[in-house]
Amino acid sequence: MKLIWSPDTASKAYIDTVQSCGVFRESGVAELVSAMAAGWNAQLIVETWSSEGGVMATSMGLAIARAHTGGRHVCIVPDERSRSEYAESMGELGMSAEIVLGEAEEVMEGLEGIDFLVVDSRCRNFSRVLRLAKLSGNGAVLMCKNASFRSVPNSSFKWRSVLDEGSRRLVRSVFLPVGKGLDMAHVSALGGDSNKVSAKRWIKHLDPLSGELHVIRR
Repeated sequence: MKLIWSPDTASKAYIDTVQSCGVFRESGVAELVSAMAAGWNAQLIVETWSSEGGVMATSMGLAIARAHTGGRHVCIVPDERSRSEYAESMGELGMSAEIVLGEAEEVMEGLEGIDFLVVDSRCRNFSRVLRLAKLSGNGAVLMCKNASFRSVPNSSFKWRSVLDEGSRRLVRSVFLPVGKGLDMAHVSALGGDSNKVSAKRWIKHLDPLSGELHVIRR
């Protein structure tokens, strides 16, 4: 099994978010995140948030996506202040999420089968959180918000650095200039397409004159 894209669900979540996001001056982030999470039918949506996280556009988009997928939306916060502010802000929007208090790296130990994960690039440990996440066997979508803040000299973040290439592979990644920058990656299913990847490393050529088959490794 692997993640399967549903354009119909993505469209519905997008429209619902557009109708709800008038409270934010910064448009685009909520709609995109909502469409992505719903379109991939994410059953376990996880985000990290702190009181310094600013507007709730991402959280609102994820909450609307969860309503369309029927899954879970979990928000990890580092302290009581963040928990209180997050719960209050979501309540004002008429939405809610499962709030887990603790350091994101430690909380990841108890969350298995993550389909959609959003972290804040402004947090010093965001790459470690990505690396420790227990992703769904069907594949996952990973997203770094506020990614423009890490676009500085000496920034060494690479998506491949947070993946276990032995069992996972990076299907594709893209940076979008939406909001403060969204850097997204689609990760393959557990062990998925491993044979296909191996096959791509070899080229077969049949010599028409001699009839010999030559196998060349790229």
